[in-house]
Amino acid sequence: MKSIFRKIIINLGVLSCVWIGTSSCSKVFDLDPEEALTTQQMYRDIYDADAAIIGLYGKFSTLAKQYVVLNELRADLLDVTENADLSLREINNHSVSANNAYADPRPYYEVILNCNDILKNFKMMVESNKIKRTEYNQRYADVIALRSWLYLQLAIHFNNVPYITETIEQVSDVSAIASKPTIPLKEMVKQLITAMETIPSVYLDPYSLDNTFVSNNVDGYSPTTFFIEKHVLLGDLYLWDNQYNKAATMYKYIMTTSDRLGFEATDINVWYHLYKITRGQISSGMGPVAVSYDSNINDESRLLDNNNTGWRSLFARDRSNTNYNGTSNTSSISRDPEWLWLLPFDNKFLPQNPFIDLFSNVGGSYLLQPSQQAQDMWNTQTQTNNFSFDARGRMSYKIVNGRPVVYKYLYNYLNPNLTGSVLSLVGKSLQEKNGRWFLNRAANVHLKFAEAANREGRRKLAFALMNSGVANIYNGSSSDKTNLMNTFDVPPYDFDARNGDAPVRYRSSWHLATGIRGRAMLKDVAVVGDSTLSIENSIINEGALELAFEGHRWSDLLRVALRREDPTFLADKIYDKLRKANNPNAAAIRSKLMNKDNWFLPFKIQ
Repeated sequence: MKSIFRKIIINLGVLSCVWIGTSSCSKVFDLDPEEALTTQQMYRDIYDADAAIIGLYGKFSTLAKQYVVLNELRADLLDVTENADLSLREINNHSVSANNAYADPRPYYEVILNCNDILKNFKMMVESNKIKRTEYNQRYADVIALRSWLYLQLAIHFNNVPYITETIEQVSDVSAIASKPTIPLKEMVKQLITAMETIPSVYLDPYSLDNTFVSNNVDGYSPTTFFIEKHVLLGDLYLWDNQYNKAATMYKYIMTTSDRLGFEATDINVWYHLYKITRGQISSGMGPVAVSYDSNINDESRLLDNNNTGWRSLFARDRSNTNYNGTSNTSSISRDPEWLWLLPFDNKFLPQNPFIDLFSNVGGSYLLQPSQQAQDMWNTQTQTNNFSFDARGRMSYKIVNGRPVVYKYLYNYLNPNLTGSVLSLVGKSLQEKNGRWFLNRAANVHLKFAEAANREGRRKLAFALMNSGVANIYNGSSSDKTNLMNTFDVPPYDFDARNGDAPVRYRSSWHLATGIRGRAMLKDVAVVGDSTLSIENSIINEGALELAFEGHRWSDLLRVALRREDPTFLADKIYDKLRKANNPNAAAIRSKLMNKDNWFLPFKIQ
């Protein structure tokens, strides 16, 4: 059988050429199918194994557009524009036809079957001593995790889907997929937990710096965030399965990365900031990564809204050197304490950035826009300086040529000015469509941890992480902080944020952590009514404000609605979006979504 890997376009071709040392890159990636190598020729050594992984993630990156459309347009933060085609309008109206391209599970299964093919060949490689057992284990874990993530996405959107772990001769063989028995979301989650729990804990960690994947800075990109974060995935699966303590344990493992790796001794700035949600390392090259004002916080025009400093910079700043998982270059992490998983789009390699066409009204087709509901959510927040808006909204979308434009994905393409009427190019032309696919970051992990902690009865801790941080919420008036600023709880709910000078000076590792709303310079939200449900409502709302358009919204709404067995939790939010958009079908769609069977798309491979 010819290798599936060589049949697909290696979308990160330029990068993989550098990694595997190919001297004639253009010829490698211009192969026609009939020129494809056999499996025996392809899987010869560790470099071929690495090339297979890179090719897999290249193929995976073709899912970016479908992923964002399904997870955001089905929810309440994105809306269609007048330019949207029928398929997008159907997704928005929760009524898809049989040939809707966005409701086709085939692209996901193409990547899944590539995973299965690679796993089969990796097994043969290790059995024939072409790669070492440790090399096999790490790459096996990566592919298993990516496949599990894909299946979770399929189950979230389609509910009943075939779970295929064996190879299929032809990806195009639809009948071979459609004929397999299906399993529902709840059972799928348990199946995926079983698959992930078979991975030894040491291989849940990211690739180490001595691995060829991450040891080189390639074309201006640090590869450390190219690969799925396995602890976060397992935490997500536990959260879907209502195993809250296990979920929190997985998330806490990520949140305490700098503690585990001993940065207290090697780089105290990394120790304080990495994945802990702080305002940033103001006195260093990192600069603020929070909502900040330049010199005068009472002057709205002094808001830091640029690609290098402030909250916006999380989506735009240079990523050429962000290694953390080693002590040889620890200072570089101070430039990015947030991102766990993202993939680049660059004009030098395929696929082309899909988000320009989707969102931009300059150089793109402007098919989707921020919903009025999303805009209203941001504009009803209050900052600590009493400004009546959430600055994250002003950086998540911009008014460009009189229209609201999703801008998180556009900062490496177009520079907006303060009015939005005139823009400058980041690249050399409108055809240079560079950007990023944002998949996971520390803020999402903190919010998911808070969701799990809240359901475990740690409501005060959940409140603190969502709002202004442990140091603030657990503080008191005494100058002696020995018994303050600390949860004094068992793992994973133990957080020490003490910051005091009496009786002795000490600074604990969480003392700079400001909480999600604290980093956004917003006032704490109040708890109303049943505290567990109230805090959970606030956590999900905060996820909308912080993570809008990044692909988390539908799954958040679905997970909580299923947990509560309350269809209004989901249906009302979709209704509010459609009502504010003057959609004549708003009431009918709400009525439809009161039946949870209608939360899922019809499963039909096209």
